[in-house]
Amino acid sequence: MKLAQLLRLDGQVALVTGGSRGLGLQMCEALLEQGATQLVITARKAHELDAAKALLEAQGAQVLTHACDLSDPAAAKPLVDAAIARFGAIDILVNNAGASWGAAAAEHPLEAWNKVIGLNQTALFVLSQAVANASMIPRGRGVIVNIASIAGYGGSDPHFMPTVGYNASKAAVINLTKSLASEWAQFGIRVNAIAPGVFPSRMSKGMIDRAEQYILDHTPLKRMGTEWDLKGTIALLASPASAFITGATIPVDGGFTAL
Repeated sequence: MKLAQLLRLDGQVALVTGGSRGLGLQMCEALLEQGATQLVITARKAHELDAAKALLEAQGAQVLTHACDLSDPAAAKPLVDAAIARFGAIDILVNNAGASWGAAAAEHPLEAWNKVIGLNQTALFVLSQAVANASMIPRGRGVIVNIASIAGYGGSDPHFMPTVGYNASKAAVINLTKSLASEWAQFGIRVNAIAPGVFPSRMSKGMIDRAEQYILDHTPLKRMGTEWDLKGTIALLASPASAFITGATIPVDGGFTAL
């Protein structure tokens, strides 16, 4: 099969959490460009979902939006039910929704810790389980791509990222990716992760304002991520071009973790 064919996603239904803006929207566009024209996007704010829907529909997508807070475990089933009711199945799940909290470890509020762990780790597992049970396991196939972070590879300089809860949650995502990949391979489900480096976003703005020079000094390519730098990786991991890859986490960080 030709490489161009292996990268195609024609007829695939993709569910992207946190898909209304930033990296989530960038990945929606990449999946759409490769032929996944049926998209389910979710986020907390309905007006942001409406704007993303209009943008994606202008590019040829059929879009179902579903406003919800995935930090509530009860939110997963209605989301999955709505997606299957509209499109019949879920072929690709991109677990992108996340939260962070900046605070020194000695002063990190427990409430903030629970918020970060709840969305970045628990919600990711609950939704993956719901999608697998409702659509992927019965059909014997599926792809899950988790969005981890370079923060999940170890501790970080507190002058750069004093985000102990976020770091711990993303380390858990990397291990959960391996665990699900190992257990669900028998059902034809591949599970991989992407670990982005620093991409300008609402969540990263404060960190960049505080530590931009540090970031550039520790990034061999001497720049941050752009609006197209995740497209190739998500297209690869979502498509048959990565049919022999599962349990992997790919850093997309300009070389930050290479130093």
